[in-house]
Amino acid sequence: MHRKGHVGAALAAYAPIGGLLVAAGIDALAVAGGMVAFGLATLPDLDRRIPFVDHRGVTHTVHFAVAVGGLVGTAGALSGRSAGIGTAVALGGFGFLVGSVTVLSHVAADALTPMGVDPFRTGRRRSLDVVRAANPIANDALLALGVGSVGVAYVVGAAIAGSIPG
Repeated sequence: MHRKGHVGAALAAYAPIGGLLVAAGIDALAVAGGMVAFGLATLPDLDRRIPFVDHRGVTHTVHFAVAVGGLVGTAGALSGRSAGIGTAVALGGFGFLVGSVTVLSHVAADALTPMGVDPFRTGRRRSLDVVRAANPIANDALLALGVGSVGVAYVVGAAIAGSIPG
């Protein structure tokens, strides 16, 4: 998929997490997590700019998702350390979840294409062969799905929190 498709996939994957945070009244963290997901949506495609790294190779794996989750989780923990160990652990876990889910959404979106992915580095690519990565309709549809998912998650979360009548 292309950038729009990956952003949409990342937002769709993040939407339930953000919705739960809104329902819990933690709107600022919900927005921050959405921004992280948006920002990391195309991170695995950096492999195109790194010499001797195959496209859809190591950066399109579960292992890479865990590594990115670890880095984002560490950043989260460090950002919360002044508020105490509990906050640091919570933000670390949240960062790990957002980072890893975002990369996994990228891998899943690329699995829709004929080229597929090898998410466990087994030497066997997996592909649903649904649509070509460059298909503008598919990329726009994924973006719409992601934006719509975030909107629905917000409305449902706000209704649960009692923020909107309904």
